[in-house]
Amino acid sequence: MKQHIIQLSQSLIRRPSISPNDEGCQQHIAERLEKLGFQIEWMPFNDTLNLWAKHGSGEPVIAFAGHTDVVPTGDESQWTYPPFSAEIMDGMLYGRGAADMKGSLAAMIVAAEAYVKANPNHAGTIALLITSDEEAAAKDGTVRVVETLMARGEKITYCMVGEPSSSKNLGDVVKMVVAVRLQATSIFKAFKAMWHIHIWRKILFIKRRHSYKS
Repeated sequence: MKQHIIQLSQSLIRRPSISPNDEGCQQHIAERLEKLGFQIEWMPFNDTLNLWAKHGSGEPVIAFAGHTDVVPTGDESQWTYPPFSAEIMDGMLYGRGAADMKGSLAAMIVAAEAYVKANPNHAGTIALLITSDEEAAAKDGTVRVVETLMARGEKITYCMVGEPSSSKNLGDVVKMVVAVRLQATSIFKAFKAMWHIHIWRKILFIKRRHSYKS
């Protein structure tokens, strides 16, 4: 299995899929999954391509989520090896997206393939949600796919996001947005008072700008 993961990782890395371009990564993945009986659904939004692939039916729905896009390479002369060469040296795979996250994506795909081969009549649904819009705007990828699934009444029971950016520490991230809805009423007095205007400006600032991440 390890060799299959390496080979798929190299195949994906060699496609220069700088966000939001996919450069054929998802098509390559879809062709592999179709051979094993996965149902393939394309969800393109604007210039972003998204893949929703499923095997089996019913609950639980266990999904693997990942992205094929990568950040720009920067000055390629500073790279030890060309960023899209997927060279292996001293047991290390070099290339843009090797860690974030084509290597991880390959591992999830190969794992899903192996499970389906061994359990063709498994209970529930095995799914993969793959997008090409994570490294840039991140507005037409996972967010739009999940919104579409919710509108259709489809639920994901469990989801594994294979971001392998930390090799030593395992943690979680919670994103929280606080939205404040207010109604304004102007009160006029016979004397000059500007304090209420300053307070209102601060409230608008909180409403428009404030978000908390932990």
